[in-house]
Amino acid sequence: MIAEIQVAPSPAGTPEDPHAHVEAAIAVIRDSGLRYEVSALGTTLEGDDDEVWATLRAAHEAVLAAGATSGISHVKIASVGRTMDSLTSKFR
Repeated sequence: MIAEIQVAPSPAGTPEDPHAHVEAAIAVIRDSGLRYEVSALGTTLEGDDDEVWATLRAAHEAVLAAGATSGISHVKIASVGRTMDSLTSKFR
């Protein structure tokens, strides 16, 4: 499975670290062990369906645990039997 998540916490961070709550979600994805790529508007990850779903939920919940008062996560899911590389290598 390939998925992309864009977390939109409110606020995005703290005065000292303006993106702290977003970075909390990225840390969960990084620590998941799944393959991932951070981009300007979201993070793409791939792996076993159950692991990806669990990581998406944990990333969403991480923004709240980090101190955001609310959060919206935009998620795209592709169950296509392809990899991130197979979909993007032509453009790299």
